[in-house]
Amino acid sequence: MKMNLIDAILNTTNNLCQNSLGDPLSLLWLFFIFLSLQPVIRQRLIESLRQRLINKIEKERNSRVILIVHRQESMSLLGFPILKYISMEDSEEVLRALEATEPEKDIDLVLHTPGGLVLASLQIARAIQNRKGKVRVIIPHYAMSGGTLIALAADEIIMSPNAVLGPVDPQLGEYPAAALKNLLTKKDINEIEDKTLIYADIAEKAISQMQDAVYEILSKNYPEEKARELSHLLTEGKWTHDYPITASKATELGINVQTDMPKIFMELMSLYKQPLLQRTKTVDYLQERAF
Repeated sequence: MKMNLIDAILNTTNNLCQNSLGDPLSLLWLFFIFLSLQPVIRQRLIESLRQRLINKIEKERNSRVILIVHRQESMSLLGFPILKYISMEDSEEVLRALEATEPEKDIDLVLHTPGGLVLASLQIARAIQNRKGKVRVIIPHYAMSGGTLIALAADEIIMSPNAVLGPVDPQLGEYPAAALKNLLTKKDINEIEDKTLIYADIAEKAISQMQDAVYEILSKNYPEEKARELSHLLTEGKWTHDYPITASKATELGINVQTDMPKIFMELMSLYKQPLLQRTKTVDYLQERAF
């Protein structure tokens, strides 16, 4: 359908060109029409290439491919950057894709994200954990924070040698929850403002809740002792929130990762380059036929 639309536009433009020979004003209008349509045609071609490559991967690996890709976008009118994160909309899209896939079908979930909402990330992670079929998380470049939370729920984590994960310690606004909690041990409670004490109380709850959630996610594929250890290590604020956990570091910590990244996934990511003005979907997959 998309290619037919492009063909129709090109045929119409070609007919106009033939009928406008010798008319400078008409040729000028055609020039401006071509310039305005060029980004649309280019985007349609890129989307077509993505769909073809996703289809090829699914046939070769006998899996369902789902991508969560977040890029820094630019507003088409104002031009300032907007950072995109895992949102409830992303969660809804991924859950729909999983529900539309046969329960026994393997999933290849490609993650490229700085993280996002805890609720959305947990919904995706738990949906992955509850699947009968194997779920492989593919990380070509990075999956931080909420992306790491999703990755921990997978049966396999495949990272490129230079890709990174990150801690999943909760953040309260601009402050790390662990720092707010530690504040209570470093200052006299009588010297701390009531508002800060409230934040510290919320921070303590947030850390405890996140530890329980990470333990729950890890308990499917890890021994209880290791799941407890990792759930504390990744949430207690040992590192800054943007600390890069490389594949080798993850292995050292006891996280099961592989680095035999199939080249075809790196090729696929090359079709999700940083856009200039147009927005791209953050969750992508082929529509599943009825089963």
